[in-house]
Amino acid sequence: MSKSLHHIRIVLVEPAGALNIGSISRVMKNMGLTQLVIVNPQCEVDGEEAARMAVHAIDLLAAAKIVPDLPTALQGCTRVIATTARERAIPTLLETPRQALPWLVESTEPTALIFGREDSGLTNAELNYATRYIRIPVGSEYSSLNLAQAVGVCAYELQMCASTVDDRLSTVRSTIPQQLDIAPVELVEGYYQQLETLLLDIGYLLPHTAAHRMEKIRRLYNRSQLSPNEVALLRGILRQVNWAISPHFD
Repeated sequence: MSKSLHHIRIVLVEPAGALNIGSISRVMKNMGLTQLVIVNPQCEVDGEEAARMAVHAIDLLAAAKIVPDLPTALQGCTRVIATTARERAIPTLLETPRQALPWLVESTEPTALIFGREDSGLTNAELNYATRYIRIPVGSEYSSLNLAQAVGVCAYELQMCASTVDDRLSTVRSTIPQQLDIAPVELVEGYYQQLETLLLDIGYLLPHTAAHRMEKIRRLYNRSQLSPNEVALLRGILRQVNWAISPHFD
């Protein structure tokens, strides 16, 4: 029995090629994926070029959501994986699609797989929204993958994982306690913004190094997969610290 992939969003950040978007729509439909979200496209999504490549996936292409920024694309998602072809300044575990993608399939909540721009990929700020990172293994002589090809590889792995995940989960559930709810991206992002403001106020962060330090802090928290109640607890602590360091008058 196959598990549905309808909860997984394929998120494209500022794609520049309409042909790529059409091809991605087609391979998504081939593999049972239904949610395409496009962040600030740099090409015509509903034009003839995209439609020509989509073929029988015109319905999926027409239903694609166009959003202005990545946080909007990830709203409600509890698990987020980003694709990257380059090393990051901070040491990062780069997994293969086969290693990481079952994590998305096994969830019943909205999840997302992010792909970057054709020419430059994702920025560090955009990568920070993810908890895990994928690099597709390729040959050393020519390591550059076309965007639609990269989505195709990952879509295939998602489909293959979905066809076997139910049998595997029946064993996993018998030995591992059920996982707590994971807080959606926007809830955790609100905490990060509140934390950064406080750390700047007390001088732990400096404006010119804040982004780099916060990247390390985000990585620490992301590994723990905070629940909504845990985020509420942490935000309550920050509110109390803010109150304690603020001047009080009789």
